[in-house]
Amino acid sequence: MAASRRLVLVTGAASGIGRALAMAAAAEGEDLLLLDKDGPELERLSNALSQYDSDVTCCELDITDRAQVEAAMRPIKRLDVAYLNAGIFAGGNMLGEHGQIDTLDPDVWHRVIDVNLHGFFNTLQVSTSIMKSAGTGSIVVTASTSGMRAEPLASYPYVASKAAVIALVRQAALELAGFGVRINAFAPGPVRTNISGSNGMDPTKQATWDNTIPIGRFAEPDELVPLARLLAAPESSYITGSIMVADGGAGSLTQVPASALPSADIGSRFR
Repeated sequence: MAASRRLVLVTGAASGIGRALAMAAAAEGEDLLLLDKDGPELERLSNALSQYDSDVTCCELDITDRAQVEAAMRPIKRLDVAYLNAGIFAGGNMLGEHGQIDTLDPDVWHRVIDVNLHGFFNTLQVSTSIMKSAGTGSIVVTASTSGMRAEPLASYPYVASKAAVIALVRQAALELAGFGVRINAFAPGPVRTNISGSNGMDPTKQATWDNTIPIGRFAEPDELVPLARLLAAPESSYITGSIMVADGGAGSLTQVPASALPSADIGSRFR
């Protein structure tokens, strides 16, 4: 890694927002440490990055495995930016047969919480340890609007995990400010990535989602890069503990009318 250039970590780097962040960082001549569970896609990304003057280290690993995270990151003595982006969107929503609170598969719950919360914590803890020792650094977390409000179209474990992530960002900001380290998050609405399933979404489901967004469409990953890059930049030196929303206006709307919610004659129960 070139000592004079920023070293940037990206988790969940092989696709979607993570890939877009990695490409943008490399285009700016920053050195990269890329983590992802998908080895073949990570290799394809590495090949795509070869056009840039950027030193790239790729690590195929599972962020839920603490030992793997430490092995990849502990040798680093300085980390300028950490884009903690990895996450999954598994599980049906409450409008479906298997997504309601009493029918949700516990294995799905544990898998989403394990990746989105425990895996996030692993990368957050190791990143902060490196940055606190150096007295500098910026952490930018991919959160979600699902962690900021009730979203019937999102699954219970996804909503719970992202709400916890947002709480950790705000809490950690209080501690890290005194060590010269900033931490912020950006909260996308629906994004056209593998995590959203939008690439293979059936037309009816796609229309349901699109109708929840005033702009009328999913975001493309590249559209979120400028916000994430701003939060990581020296120009945002006075910003920490913030959650920046990029949702096409979706937060100003309810996702579904009350009549669409699961009900066992709800009106009679609340008279």
